[in-house]
Amino acid sequence: MPLTPLTVPLPVPLNDPSRPFFGAEHSTDLHPGHTHILGFGFDGTACFRKGTREGPDGLRAVSEDIESYSPYLDADLEDQSFYDLGNLRLGFDDDEEKQWHHAVHDFNAIFDSVDLAQEKIKLLTLGGEHSISYAPIVKYLRQYPDMVLLHLDAHADLRDGFLGYHYSHASIIRRSVDHFGPGHELIQYGIRSGTRDEYQWMKEHKTIRSSRKDFLDSVETIAKDRPVYLTLDLDYFDPSFLPGTGTPEPGGEDFHSFVSLMKLLRQKNLVGADVVELSPQIDPTGNSDVFAAKIVRELLLVLQQSGA
Repeated sequence: MPLTPLTVPLPVPLNDPSRPFFGAEHSTDLHPGHTHILGFGFDGTACFRKGTREGPDGLRAVSEDIESYSPYLDADLEDQSFYDLGNLRLGFDDDEEKQWHHAVHDFNAIFDSVDLAQEKIKLLTLGGEHSISYAPIVKYLRQYPDMVLLHLDAHADLRDGFLGYHYSHASIIRRSVDHFGPGHELIQYGIRSGTRDEYQWMKEHKTIRSSRKDFLDSVETIAKDRPVYLTLDLDYFDPSFLPGTGTPEPGGEDFHSFVSLMKLLRQKNLVGADVVELSPQIDPTGNSDVFAAKIVRELLLVLQQSGA
């Protein structure tokens, strides 16, 4: 069945970005066959240092100052067509939980009726703290009954609620697993902080990979046509490389480990992703923003190339 020839207008208004991600065209429509950026700048459940609310526009602002060409993938964003939809609205209520639900409602209003697989629409959601990943992950789980969820993070995020938030950033993977079917799979790597119960759960369910080699080997064995979704908390990286995040943990990964993953995923079927937990104000040098923008560049290129 051919792709729908016309764009799909967004049924709810979004806030315009401060500027679109460099190379992207700002759009109020969904475009079949293309990748779309969506911002969800919420930090209401952050329990240590806030500031990720500014993450999506912080990434966009610095994106024009990095090269569009990736020497790691030998690919250039200038050769790609992709779109920036802007940012989900949080509503005007002072209650942060209500703000989150308002934005999730709007996300669902946009995507519930969209067949991502049929229309070949891919989504890269920019956070915000990790609770924002709930809406896109659930959409993708419903869309792809055999999907692999790759979770890169310093934290297990398997608590059943935290500090009064059922959908806390510390619970995002537990809330996602609530929607797993028999064909879904979770692979976690980079985890170096969590409760005893979380580590016991990961060991029992065999989701955690304890070395880079084990993790990359697991990705390499994924069937080429099997859908893969990546949720990336930037505290996956060591804070010596990326200090501008809300809950840093020593002992993290470096940029080259991520490049190794991108080279593998380019040969797979990466259908969507989110990048969360950039807090621009925490790192006044701006280095974290540049680091994160290059991560997004690599992801955009792989999203465009994989599954083709």
